[in-house]
Amino acid sequence: MSKNKLAAGDKFPKINVKTLNGEEITLGVPKNGATWQMVVVYRGKHCPLCTKYLAAIAEMKEAFLDTGVDIVAVSADTEEKAKAQAQDKLGLTFDVGYDLSIEQMQELGVYISNPRSPQETDRPFAEPGLFVVNEDFNLHVVDISNNPFVRPELSALLSGLNWIRDPNNNYPIRGTYK
Repeated sequence: MSKNKLAAGDKFPKINVKTLNGEEITLGVPKNGATWQMVVVYRGKHCPLCTKYLAAIAEMKEAFLDTGVDIVAVSADTEEKAKAQAQDKLGLTFDVGYDLSIEQMQELGVYISNPRSPQETDRPFAEPGLFVVNEDFNLHVVDISNNPFVRPELSALLSGLNWIRDPNNNYPIRGTYK
C-alpha cells in the first residue's frame, strides 16, 4: 500500500497506460468531446464485483458523456485478461487500460493486494479507486477502497457531477481544508 494518497484538488499524476484498442493514453486526459474524465481503477478479471461495476458503468456511459465526463477503466491485468473481461465478456466501448504497474498504483495512492492464491490471479493488483479529474487536471472527486465491496453508487455520482458541473452552482472542490 502506498502511504501517499492523492488529495482532493491535487494535480492528477501523468500516468500513461496501454489500452485494449491499441493506443497509449494518459489517465485523466478526457476524450470524446468531454472536458472531465472519470478514471476507474478496478481489481481485474478475477473479481466478479468488478465485472458488475464495469457493466453498470457501460450502461451509464452516455449519461456521463452528456455531463461532459469521459470514462477510462484500468487494472493491473495483462492484456489477455483485460480483453477477456472488458471486450469478450462485457463488450465495453470506453477505454480500458491494462498492465498498471505497482509504481503506477502507488502513484495513484490505491490500496494494493497480493493474490490469495494462483487461482485468484498471478500478480499484485489494485483495490478499487475512482478519480474524477476536471478540466484543469485537478482531482475533483476521489474515492478509494481497500476491498471490492465499497464503491461509489453510480447514479448518485452522476447526479452529483451534473450538479457540480452546473456553472450556476459554483461548487468548489470539497475536502481541501489544510
